[in-house]
Formats: sequence, C-alpha cells, structure tokens
Amino acid sequence: MFDLTGKVAIVTGGSRGIGKAISAALASRGARVVLADVLGEEAARTAAAIAEGGRQASSVALDVTRPESVQAAVDGVLAEHGRIDVLVNNAGIARDQLLMRMKREEWDAVLAVNLTGGFTCAQAVLRPMMRQRSGRIISVSSVVGQMGNAGQANYAASKAGLIGFTKALAREVAARNITVNAVAPGLIDTDMTRALSDAVRAEWAAKVPLGRLGSPDDVAWTVAFLASDEASYITGQVIAVNGGMYT
Repeated sequence: MFDLTGKVAIVTGGSRGIGKAISAALASRGARVVLADVLGEEAARTAAAIAEGGRQASSVALDVTRPESVQAAVDGVLAEHGRIDVLVNNAGIARDQLLMRMKREEWDAVLAVNLTGGFTCAQAVLRPMMRQRSGRIISVSSVVGQMGNAGQANYAASKAGLIGFTKALAREVAARNITVNAVAPGLIDTDMTRALSDAVRAEWAAKVPLGRLGSPDDVAWTVAFLASDEASYITGQVIAVNGGMYT
C-alpha cells in the first residue's frame, strides 16, 4: 500500500520536525522527494541522511515568501525530474503573542509564510499538474486553526486560512484529477513543543483523550496516504491527527 514509486514530491520546510518525517515517509514508499527549505544546508543534510538509506532524496533552497524563489525551485525540479506529482505545504512559523501586544510584523510574518507561502507554492505547481492531469496538494494546517488558542491569533488565522484555501482549490482542480487536502495535527512532539516546560507539556497531554503527544510519524503517514492512489477519491478534506483533542 501507499506505493509512490516514480512519483516526484516537493516538501516545503522539509528539513526538520514534521517536514522531515513526511519527507522520509514519502521516500520510503518510493517517491523521489525534494526537500525545499529556507534552511538550505540543513535540508541538504536531511536529504543526504534519507538517501543513505537507499531512498531518493535531494534538496533545494526555497523561501516561500519570495515568489521568484518558489518558481526557481519548481523550475529546477521540473528540469531534473520532468514532473511534479505531490506538493506538501509544510513550511510554517509561529510568533505567539496576545493580540493586544502583537506587533504588525508578527502578524504579517506568520501569514506570509504559513498562508501566502502555501498559495504561492500551490500556484507554481498547478500548471505542470494540470498538464499531466494528475497531482496531490497537501497542506499542513493545525488543530489551532480549527479550535483557536489564546496567544496565537496570527497562527490560528493562517492555519484556518489554509483550510479554506484547501476546500476552494479542491473544487477548482478536481476535473483535472488533482486532489487537494489538509492535515490538521494536534500537539506533536517536535522541537517547538519540547521547548515548553514539562509542566506545560503534561497539562496539554492531559487534554488529549489518547493521553500522549503525537509523533511526527503520525502526521507523516497520514500525508503519505493522501499522496497515494489509495486516496484518489478524497479531496477538499481536513484530516485531524490530534489524538481526539478536537473533534
């Protein structure tokens, strides 16, 4: 199952955390994975580590806030591989702050990366996907985009925006056999959550019916499924990977 042999996948923000796990999962199923990240050197190291396991992985420097950077990366992938089958919009940042104290630049930065970056990347891959009459666009949203969270108005808005974007685009491109879906992770064990105190982590974990934080692999295998032929009749959906934290 989830055979992605011959598929070419771009994963933005693929160098660490959830993006790293997604890249590894797609590669393990036979995809040729391109880790596209503003952290170019780190992405190259991650790609090399995946390739050491006998998988196909490479990297490209990409800044989702710069359309010219996105287009150059997409053009490079097309020149090397001849096609793009999967785009995973995973690049994201957080600038948490109560709204009354939030600076405009903190709002703008999060929306630029998390939401506008997803738009820019999707727009860049749509033309080749439409020509080949197939494709998968998968965006990593968040449970915060569904339920909200104090101190994260910018982050919640950006992730909720990805959900609306996903549903609208799915209707636009379904006739070309392109599916568009989102994954909404809950509290996942990454560098970001490890920076929290043990007490805060325990408090959040207690809110999860399954009683634990999720792992990046929990998200990665959901993405791998949505990228596969087995998910060919699923589009415009938001798949929650949150341990029952929000239903």
